[in-house]
Amino acid sequence: MTPEFIILAVIAILVIMDLFMPKHMDRKILGWIGIAAILAAMVSVFGMAGGHVESILHDTFRLDSFAIAFKLLILGGGALVLFLATSYKATDGLERYTGEFYYLLLSALLGAMVMTSSGDLITLYIGLELLSIPSYILAGIQKDRLNSNESAMKYVINGGISSAIALFGMSYVYGLTGSTNLLEIAGQLSMLMDGQQAYLLGLSFLMILVGLGFKLAAAPFHMWAPDVYQGAPTPVTAFLSVVSKTAGFVIVVRILLTVFGSAATNGPGSIPILLDMQNYLAVIAAATMIIGNVVALRQSDIKRMFAYSSIAHAGYLLVAVTTLTSNMFYSIWFYLLAYLFMNMGAFAVIQVVSEKTGSTKIADFAGLYRRSPWLAVTMGILLISLAGFPGTAGFIGKLNIFVGAFAGQPHYVLASVMIATTVVSYFYYFGVMTQIFFRPAPAASEGEGEGSKFNLPFGIVVVLIVAVVGSVLFGIMPNIALDFMHNNLDIVQDFFS
Repeated sequence: MTPEFIILAVIAILVIMDLFMPKHMDRKILGWIGIAAILAAMVSVFGMAGGHVESILHDTFRLDSFAIAFKLLILGGGALVLFLATSYKATDGLERYTGEFYYLLLSALLGAMVMTSSGDLITLYIGLELLSIPSYILAGIQKDRLNSNESAMKYVINGGISSAIALFGMSYVYGLTGSTNLLEIAGQLSMLMDGQQAYLLGLSFLMILVGLGFKLAAAPFHMWAPDVYQGAPTPVTAFLSVVSKTAGFVIVVRILLTVFGSAATNGPGSIPILLDMQNYLAVIAAATMIIGNVVALRQSDIKRMFAYSSIAHAGYLLVAVTTLTSNMFYSIWFYLLAYLFMNMGAFAVIQVVSEKTGSTKIADFAGLYRRSPWLAVTMGILLISLAGFPGTAGFIGKLNIFVGAFAGQPHYVLASVMIATTVVSYFYYFGVMTQIFFRPAPAASEGEGEGSKFNLPFGIVVVLIVAVVGSVLFGIMPNIALDFMHNNLDIVQDFFS
């Protein structure tokens, strides 16, 4: 638990520092300390790769390849979010809570890390709430903005309801097995003989799926996402779209595969409930891809557009979950890695432009190429990666999932929906690129005056470099990441041991 204790210790240090620092002193130093802590935790996690599966605290906390792989994604995303946060201009009441902003982000990050290593339903739920509660606060931390208040209210109401539904589903699992340990539950459910108990377990599966569907912003449980993404500060939006979504898929895979992947429908040797419920997953995946991409076409606000884009990407990832192949883990991990680079870089550009223009309208990107060619080209690369063009990490991520849809039991309809919705996504991504490259700059920004230039803070520059290099490098040479995974992290074997 060294990585978790590093983050926990730094949270405590930041709380104390913020308490005793003079009010006039800049709190950004707390952000830089947080970044250093995350990098130290990443070094610790890297050192654990390739080791044996270990568990402590009566098997409630597991260190396996699955946990290590996804902790690296979560920590990497957290570091980039803090780089964005240190470059963010605090306004609308946020300047009074800058210190809290940093250690609430780290607290949410700690919850996500606990979820990756959870071997018990209780630990999973504690990690989920440790991630969720700071996220609710962060979404509404700009107390003087009405849309920030609205986003926090919708987020906490939807989040509370979804947690309750998921917890109710988990209570059925506990009632049927008398245990909260995931591997013990799996062992008992594999011997399930009673058809009525299998029926109850099916209800439990649906309730857990609905509850976690809210966390993933999967259709039709996605309606909170656009308002929350639009109202939250940009670094928080980036955190929710990348780190929170990664943690959501961690808990989905942990629970669905461990608990329901081995639960028999009618005694040993019968079809597992997860395979029996595969069609429900497929319907949610297809609906999520269709709704996310189609509704994104009508958006005029860039953050709302990215909210629906995020919903669509959750649908692509659910395709990988639905296929249930042995390569599913690697497909999900690589796609989330690519998504981390693409989205973090895009939100860095959105943060710079929105701070300059004072709004998040897509029309504000008009003429960006004339005002800042490098920023425009960077955003262009990230958008074509999000669209899934060859030569980018986004393309490789989609290709892995698409090929996986034909492995084992082929899912022709799901693969067709994935291709069709990917084509639809080109329209709104290229709509932003049209504004950037082919529309004239607003009158106030034309010319070579100082007002037309963008000053990029150091944190923004770091995020953009990492995002572009990662999107291009893993698009051209994806084997760098996949070879590391296959050589050092045997996720499939460790997951069930």
